[in-house]
Amino acid sequence: MGASLLLHKRISTTLAKAKELKKFVEPLVTRAKEDSTHNRRIAFSYLKSKEAIKSLFGEVIEKVGTRPGGYTRIIKTGFRLGDNAEMCIIELVDFNELMLKDAAPAKKTTRRSRRSSGAETSAPAAPKAAAPAPVVDEVEEAPIAEAEVVEEAPIAEAEVVEEASPVAEAAAEETAAPETSEESETEEK
Repeated sequence: MGASLLLHKRISTTLAKAKELKKFVEPLVTRAKEDSTHNRRIAFSYLKSKEAIKSLFGEVIEKVGTRPGGYTRIIKTGFRLGDNAEMCIIELVDFNELMLKDAAPAKKTTRRSRRSSGAETSAPAAPKAAAPAPVVDEVEEAPIAEAEVVEEAPIAEAEVVEEASPVAEAAAEETAAPETSEESETEEK
C-alpha cells in the first residue's frame, strides 16, 4: 500500500489501514529528504519497488521537501455497504489540485482602505470588474469622477443632519418632561 500511495498520490482504503499506512510512509518521506545511497536502500527495503523509490525521491520530495512533517492527509468518505467499515481517502498533501486551487484565490485578495486621496478612491470605485490596464485609463478621467464624489458628500451630510434632528427633539422632550412633572407636583401640593 505504501508503494501504491507513492505512485498514485491518493488511494481509497479503510480508516484503520490508512492510519497504519500513515505511520509507515511518513518516516520514509522524512528519510527521503536527504538523497543518499543509504537512504535509498533503506526505503527500498521497505517498499520493494524501484518505481516507488524513483517517485519518492523525485516528484514527492520535490513538493513536500520543505514541510517539517505531516506529509499525508486522511479524508473520511463514509461507510462501506457490505460490512459497514469506515472508508477514507489517504493522499499526499501537496498533490491535491482541487484543494490547491481553492486556497490560491483566498491568498490573492487584498483589502484596500477607504481613506486615500480622491483620485485614487474614485478610479477603483467606477469599474469594479475592470482589468488593471483600464484603471490607468480612468485615472485620467478623475475630474469627472471627483464631481460624482462631491455630489455624494452633501447627501451624506443631509442624512447626518436628519439623524441628528430626531435626537435633538428627543433630548428636548426629555428635558421638557421633568419640568412638567415638577410643575404637576407643585400644583398637587
